[in-house]
Amino acid sequence: MTTKSAAAAARATVYGYPRQGRNRELKKAVEGYWKGRVTAEALRATAAELRRTNWLQLADAGIDEVPTGDFSYYDHVLDTTVMVGAIPERHRAAVAGDALDGYFAMARGTQEVAPLEMTKWFDTNYHYLVPELGPDSAFTADSAKQVGELKEALALGLTARPVLVGPVTYLLLAKPAPGMPADFEPLTLLDRLLPVYAEVLADLRAAGAEWVQLDEPALVQDRTPAELNAAERAYRDLGGLADRPKLLVASYFDRLGDALPMLAKAPVDGLALDFTGAAAANLDALASAGGLPGKRLVAGVVNGRNVWVNDLAGSLSTLGTLLGLADRVDVSASCSLLHVPLDTATERDIEPQILRWLAFARQKTAEVVTLARGLARGTDAIAADLAANRADLASRANSPVTRDPAVRARASAVTEADTHRSQSYAERAAAQRAHLGLPLLPTTTIGSFPQTGELRAARADLRAGRIDTADYEERIKAEIQEVISFQEKTGIDVLVHGEPERNDMVQYFAERLTGYLATQHGWVQSYGTRYVRPPILAGDISRPEPMTVRWTSYAQSLTEKPVKGMLTGPVTMLAWSFVRDDQPLGDTARQVALALRDEVNDLEAAGTSVIQVDEPALRETLPLRGADRAGYLDWATEAFRLTTSGVRPDTQIHTHMCYAEFGDIVQAIDDLDADVISLEAARSHMQVARELAAHGYPREAGPGVWDIHSPRVPGAEEMAALLRDGLKAIPAERLWVNPDCGLKTRAWPETRASLEHLVTAARTIRDELSRS
Repeated sequence: MTTKSAAAAARATVYGYPRQGRNRELKKAVEGYWKGRVTAEALRATAAELRRTNWLQLADAGIDEVPTGDFSYYDHVLDTTVMVGAIPERHRAAVAGDALDGYFAMARGTQEVAPLEMTKWFDTNYHYLVPELGPDSAFTADSAKQVGELKEALALGLTARPVLVGPVTYLLLAKPAPGMPADFEPLTLLDRLLPVYAEVLADLRAAGAEWVQLDEPALVQDRTPAELNAAERAYRDLGGLADRPKLLVASYFDRLGDALPMLAKAPVDGLALDFTGAAAANLDALASAGGLPGKRLVAGVVNGRNVWVNDLAGSLSTLGTLLGLADRVDVSASCSLLHVPLDTATERDIEPQILRWLAFARQKTAEVVTLARGLARGTDAIAADLAANRADLASRANSPVTRDPAVRARASAVTEADTHRSQSYAERAAAQRAHLGLPLLPTTTIGSFPQTGELRAARADLRAGRIDTADYEERIKAEIQEVISFQEKTGIDVLVHGEPERNDMVQYFAERLTGYLATQHGWVQSYGTRYVRPPILAGDISRPEPMTVRWTSYAQSLTEKPVKGMLTGPVTMLAWSFVRDDQPLGDTARQVALALRDEVNDLEAAGTSVIQVDEPALRETLPLRGADRAGYLDWATEAFRLTTSGVRPDTQIHTHMCYAEFGDIVQAIDDLDADVISLEAARSHMQVARELAAHGYPREAGPGVWDIHSPRVPGAEEMAALLRDGLKAIPAERLWVNPDCGLKTRAWPETRASLEHLVTAARTIRDELSRS
């Protein structure tokens, strides 16, 4: 039972919702606008209808307070950059000429100007655009988007709460603008930024906002006393404003730690806290801080990042404990539902009983509403929901889908020797150079080539039965032939088959491994208009048969040059899936590694001399708190080595990472013991090369010279300049030349031109070195 005051207080809300629409209408409208097929007015109309649909769905489900401002054409951090007027100098003319085109120029670049750098949003697979700031940065308020969307929701008769990226997190996510001192700290601009936030808050209050949410997830990371003092000052100043709405400061993804008592005492009106996973520690910390007397607590007890049904009874117990710690307790998901698919109801290929184990955004919304009702009215009011939930949890726990004794026995038998190559890197490097015969500054690509409309149509035709498997495979062969022919003519040294048969670098493998579930409509935004369908890791993992050997071998039969075998590594297979939450991640990683080890060994046996095992997610999965990192890196690096350590010394192992900050995991990169690593470097101006050099990284590396997340084609001299910078940090005999990432999202015209420039740049630098 609950008290009358609890019943009056408990309400349901969420921090944010998927943006794309049921059929990815936003992606289609934005890309249509870029291609000139959709007008700006039509794009805005589509966006407005998507927002309206989301809000009404939330309200119909029982959400008492809907979020506004979380919708974005591309990225919510970029939206914040616009809101505070922090437009980079190189983009100001474009923004002044046309605000929408200028917005997309910041996101994607143009042929004339580079875009903003892009990196991962904390430890998720969502990418944000990094603000660029300097000592002279000036801020001006532009609240039009936030005010406009609030008014749209209010006009529907809804209670709405605008959601903004908080000022401290915004500055902590920013980087020094190009040409600024590398040691410049954007947080020093806080006093300049706060008046702009004050103006936006006043505008929202005038437009009808009772509450505004300020997201400060950066405070769940390890923060210095100076950073915590800055946050305390920020919320003292904003909380002390006379003309403001009520302020709800939100954090998520981990425990708040030292920031929690500071925020609890700040003159704000409420906190929104994560109480799932590691962030469950927030409960004890909140009690130790004396709770939130006189304030609102929004309790994130439904996991907003994974897809398993909530343990309703467990969450209700947590909520009951929290009742005594705040004046009012509301119920929410742990973070924005941006990170999960929209609705399980569209999935037709997953067994109905297994589907009951899953909760996407709409189902999580229902869980939030159920918990709020149970908290307000008592367990009797949700007795049927609790009984159904107990049955679903028991079904999953007892299902043979989740346990394979043979897989568990093999994982338990792994020895230390299985996780290390038998020869030192120096011995391997000599054997590989003799075997491969590559030139100085060898050129290669990361793996994928453009996924054309014809390829996607062929896959759709196969699924629909319009063509048979033989016809489909002939199309794949023709694409591989074209890719190999182009690379040979261009002069690339280590080739790839282009991956035309693969729908996604994780999903492709998941569909061929036991223990994974694939969705048909489980789309999640990765960045901009790039959406992925993360598979669901439901049970123990094994590989029934080879997954890549056939097409890699076919490509190798077309050329005398080495063709790389291409695999996705075990950490990325976990990070870009919805992982099981019923066993330690390290145990799951070992199972995936053993399955991939079989594939690596089969590739080598088939004659593949270069094998790339991509781990772009190694850094993004790094725990946000330093105290948790050593344990993670131990199992993560071990899983990679377990995958790759069964090959001969003359087989060259590559790995690849992209779009993350690598400086704090260079030792882990070293511990992977890969022979060659390729890394994103173009947007960050070779920063990672300098970080590798500072560490004394002893192996070969390819810091990227072409930013493939932009449609612009860099010139050969631009790439050569980046290579010269790279050579200041990495000796020529250990430097590779490659793009930042795979080319799946690029079109063939820009791919051809850019790779021709890349080869020209490598030859230019080789000539310069031969003359020096």
